[in-house]
Amino acid sequence: MNELICLNVNCPVCGRSLMDDEILVDNCPSYKLQIKVGEKEGTMNLSSVWESYNYLCDIEIPENSIIKIFCSHFNSEIISDAECEVCKAPMIPLDLDIGGKIDICSRVGCKNHFVKFVDFTFALKNLFNESELSVMPYYRKMTISSKGSDTTLSYEEEKIEIIKSGSFLHPFCPHCKKTLIENNLVKLKVVRGKTKGFIMLSPYLNVFTSRSTIFLHEGKKIGDLRCFHCDTSLMVKDKYCEECESEVFKVAVSARTKLLDFYLCSKKGCRWHGLSKDDLNDIRLEDSLEW
Repeated sequence: MNELICLNVNCPVCGRSLMDDEILVDNCPSYKLQIKVGEKEGTMNLSSVWESYNYLCDIEIPENSIIKIFCSHFNSEIISDAECEVCKAPMIPLDLDIGGKIDICSRVGCKNHFVKFVDFTFALKNLFNESELSVMPYYRKMTISSKGSDTTLSYEEEKIEIIKSGSFLHPFCPHCKKTLIENNLVKLKVVRGKTKGFIMLSPYLNVFTSRSTIFLHEGKKIGDLRCFHCDTSLMVKDKYCEECESEVFKVAVSARTKLLDFYLCSKKGCRWHGLSKDDLNDIRLEDSLEW
């Protein structure tokens, strides 16, 4: 799947939804589960984005630990007889609300998981047609104070180009000028000390879904973000997020016949993004936090 697809799941024991709309992981509703690691008990929120391995947890979980997972409604253990083909840990089954199930490995750090559809045709119809995920992944409308529709605009304001929410932004590296789009996603290299990987972002304006090949903590700085072509850092010195004051990174996006400097916050989960002051003279991003 090239799109950033969010899958909704139900508990295989009680049949109730495990989706948590309040706690977002990768900027999507998460799977809320009760867990047990040794003698420790806690709550884990797993990313619902397919092929993302990020999560939030209120207890510390050592790497390679095997966790037990329980239904967040009735505290019943969710378990199966299936064994991970990679690390031999038990697999955890979760029911897909579109039909079928997803199995995930219970060992922290193991990336083995797979989906089984009961009726493949029916599942694809629900996934792409009814949810319109082929057009745009999960999108939550932001409440941004801006000019009302009844406000009279000046001549100068009417000349300003508005890039609407949901528009496909085509980003380029500001250094080597090569496209950052790969398989219809924005691909960036992430460097966190000795750990290296990639993060894939939605290319649609004000759609904040993402997934990564390495674990990224929600609410913390992602790391050094680089172009995956020239390996040059995209981080910007002496410029900070206007919402959380974290460091920002910059890509170039095309609008009309020019390239714009497009700034994004480097903290996982922060949605701030904006343009340079010069570009704000003739370009606006609809419903963006820079307003």
